[in-house]
Amino acid sequence: MTRRFHYGQLMHKALRGLMSEVLSDVAENGLPGAHHFFITFDTRHPGVDIPDYLRARHPEEMTIVLQEWFEDLTVIGDRFAVTVNFGNQPEPLVIPFDSIRTFVDPSVEFGLRFDPTDEPESPDDLDEELDDTEAEDAPDVPRSGGGDVVSLDRFRKH
Repeated sequence: MTRRFHYGQLMHKALRGLMSEVLSDVAENGLPGAHHFFITFDTRHPGVDIPDYLRARHPEEMTIVLQEWFEDLTVIGDRFAVTVNFGNQPEPLVIPFDSIRTFVDPSVEFGLRFDPTDEPESPDDLDEELDDTEAEDAPDVPRSGGGDVVSLDRFRKH
């Protein structure tokens, strides 16, 4: 049995770090220029803290906009907290980065989309072992350089 790298999960971890860095900068310095964010998150995710009436309206997924009016933006390890306005009612929210499904900054046509099927079940999943069947079915990848383009879909578990 051999270990394998879960590149999709590692990439998601790195991209969540990017979101953390961007939001930390905004918390410290404000939004620069025309930048603004549409952030969609899973309201059922553990650690999501939103008012009950918002959870009732958005039982699965919710999108917030950080643009004109928001305050108290704070990045706290694996999550961020922010107060946003819902119908002239300021509401504090706590959103774990793992709950985020999309993060979009339309001012620069930048967006991230996280597929929940690529999420690790635990930190140990990053080092899970292949069984003999999976190892035999793994595609052969050339070890030396070349000009071939390989679709990443070949390597996804189905």
